[in-house]
Amino acid sequence: MKLRKVTAASATVFALALTATACGGESKSDTGSGSGSGGGKTITVGIKFDQPGLGQKTPQGYAGFDVDVATYVAKKLGYKADQIEWKEAKSADRETMLQRGDVDFIAATYSITPERQEKVDFAGPYLLAHQDVLVRADDNSIKSPADLNNKKLCSVTGSTSAQNVKDKLAPKADLQQYPTYSACLTGLQSGAIDALTTDDSILAGYAAQSQFKGKFKLGGFKMTNENYGIGIKKGSDLKAKINTALEQMVSDGSWQKAVDKNFGPANYKNEPAPKIGDIKS
Repeated sequence: MKLRKVTAASATVFALALTATACGGESKSDTGSGSGSGGGKTITVGIKFDQPGLGQKTPQGYAGFDVDVATYVAKKLGYKADQIEWKEAKSADRETMLQRGDVDFIAATYSITPERQEKVDFAGPYLLAHQDVLVRADDNSIKSPADLNNKKLCSVTGSTSAQNVKDKLAPKADLQQYPTYSACLTGLQSGAIDALTTDDSILAGYAAQSQFKGKFKLGGFKMTNENYGIGIKKGSDLKAKINTALEQMVSDGSWQKAVDKNFGPANYKNEPAPKIGDIKS
């Protein structure tokens, strides 16, 4: 009799476990994360939440060039727009997020460098950016990096961009550090500073905001090369699939449309579409 009671109880527990699994016990792989197959429910993508023109969280949703690229890639992997789970990928967190499997891939102004390639893999590149300066539209006094000498040059606190310019190109530049790019833009508009420096794609994204349209222009100096890639976990089979998707995005014209939509208002002169799979640092 005791044996029958124990057996019945075990059967009940087993049945409850089966019921719980059927009702919603999902693993990360069940959701499609890491598989890239589109057979699951969602794919998780890391982007910036605070970079207008590239990756920005707005009341209407997510917008920017990186968002458009990621959405196109996800579609080619088999996921609809409403099957994408967006996660904020801050610069300092990107490698860790990929290594832990928090995201399937990251498209977040992620420059390909030898140091990063030791930790993660990259698909792409999908954009060649350059360090540049943004000046007022009516300012014709800054025609080369050397003209930044004795000018007030702004970048965000902690950025190396302005220091690079001062060290290598304009040793007499007066560095000004502001907490955000938006604060630099306000200072540029008021005349408190003379130029803002960082990647030209980032500058174009900020300058293309409705409140700043027509007020600024890029210097076009191309002081560095920054190849933006899509970050993936080391050894992931997504690399080849994403490269194929990026090639299709270029060939069908969607890449150029995304460039024009997100950077065009700032008169951004983009490079020709990069050769996908030609990883450079």
